[in-house]
Amino acid sequence: MTDAASAPDVADFPDVQALRYEQAREELVAIVGRLEAGQAPLEDSMQLWRRGEALAAHCAAWLDGAQSEIEEATRPRQDPPAPADRTDRADAATPTHADDAVFDEDA
Repeated sequence: MTDAASAPDVADFPDVQALRYEQAREELVAIVGRLEAGQAPLEDSMQLWRRGEALAAHCAAWLDGAQSEIEEATRPRQDPPAPADRTDRADAATPTHADDAVFDEDA
């Protein structure tokens, strides 16, 4: 049994790890409703509270993961420099001068 002074971990309820976000959230809402009704004996209430804590942690992990994915997908990407800005091109070693044939009007 988990010590009442320490918050339960999702590992205390292994089946919580297999739940989808919506399933965990629905169960958490139901637990909160039961606890707010105040009809459960103290031991049952404590077990419900512990499971609720594990469900809340599981939901928070899902939301944190989703937020990270969204931030990664929407983060502006750093484009490589345009070819004119690059100094590693093969023709960069041969500079063009005003007296080169490429600037002749007849060519």
